[in-house]
Amino acid sequence: MSKPTASVALAASATSTASAPVVAESATARGRRARLALRAVQVLLALFYGIASALPKLIAHPSAVESFDRIGWGSAGMYTIGALELAGAVALLIPVLQSVAAMALSALMVGAFIVQLTVFDGQYAATPLILIVPLALIAWARRGQNARLWGLMQPRA
Repeated sequence: MSKPTASVALAASATSTASAPVVAESATARGRRARLALRAVQVLLALFYGIASALPKLIAHPSAVESFDRIGWGSAGMYTIGALELAGAVALLIPVLQSVAAMALSALMVGAFIVQLTVFDGQYAATPLILIVPLALIAWARRGQNARLWGLMQPRA
């Protein structure tokens, strides 16, 4: 009678051992896909901030000049915001700076939201709010990366 019990226990042990790597493998694959998706979002945001947002300000495109004149900041404000956006776009691609860049760009988007509400009567005010969502995700997901790089945290197991 002890023999069937031992074989059942052995079979259960073999089944649980065989299924453990599959669970670990799927979690690893899922984590890899999540990291790739986050990296893709970072690249897309960097392209957006560098090309669609900073470039018109830095080349003094007439639409950017008109907007900043309406705000009352003139060309100095336009070039400053353009330079900050370009710096943030580049920093989103540098591992040590990703979290800080996402937080800094989020702060710029809060300012853009306030300007859209007060100066432009809410026209396009949703755009900065929408951009804050992936920036917050990047800042949160990359939050420990700087600490690990600087030796302040133990590496993840």
